[in-house]
Amino acid sequence: EDGDAASLVDVIEDPVPLVVIFNKKKHDVSLPLSAKMAALRLEIQRLTGVPPAMQKLIYKGAPKLDDAKTLRELGLSSGSKLMLVGSTLDDVLNLEVPPPEQLKDDKPQATKEPICKQKLHQKVLDKGVPEDAIPGIRNAKDSLPDVPLSGMVNKSGGKVRLTFKLELDQIWIGTKERTEKINMSSIKQVISEAIEGHEEYHIMALQLGTTEASRYWIYWVPAQYVDAIRDTILGK
Repeated sequence: EDGDAASLVDVIEDPVPLVVIFNKKKHDVSLPLSAKMAALRLEIQRLTGVPPAMQKLIYKGAPKLDDAKTLRELGLSSGSKLMLVGSTLDDVLNLEVPPPEQLKDDKPQATKEPICKQKLHQKVLDKGVPEDAIPGIRNAKDSLPDVPLSGMVNKSGGKVRLTFKLELDQIWIGTKERTEKINMSSIKQVISEAIEGHEEYHIMALQLGTTEASRYWIYWVPAQYVDAIRDTILGK
């Protein structure tokens, strides 16, 4: 199968030891040098929990490691060390940690009520428009500004800033605690809906995994930037 590391390696050749350093910890990996880079990424996911789409691997200062090439073609040999930079899916979702009873409200409901009317989101919206929110303009479509988008909040009410690093194909989600750097290719979907009574702002969710629980919710997104955010992330 395509997603199986074993199918991406030449089983005849003996594996060699490699070292992957992630968060100052060493992880030992053994693969034949005829294995594709994609196989190494799958093995790294198994060891670290960082999905291939969120992995930035650096070897001898070179961050561009082609998945289709073999480890030998990329210059790796027995004992080679690679540095991994990346976020696990849990890291990204833990930017906000909703209590379990809130997650129950996140289940799909039989009647499709507006997102802003769901109890989970109502709690955030009831606090009103943040004082530092960017003025929203309904029915407008503007391109993204050159500066980060700020003045929004997440599900736990914390301030959120979005920075689009197009040269890295990343979106940076900044909170007071930390900044998570997410590859745009790992975002499956962008969901948005106008906030009733404040249609110049939207609720937006970035789908980071396969379930509803893996949506990162952002509130008070200025309406004029919603299409530009979606198109930038999904590559339209």
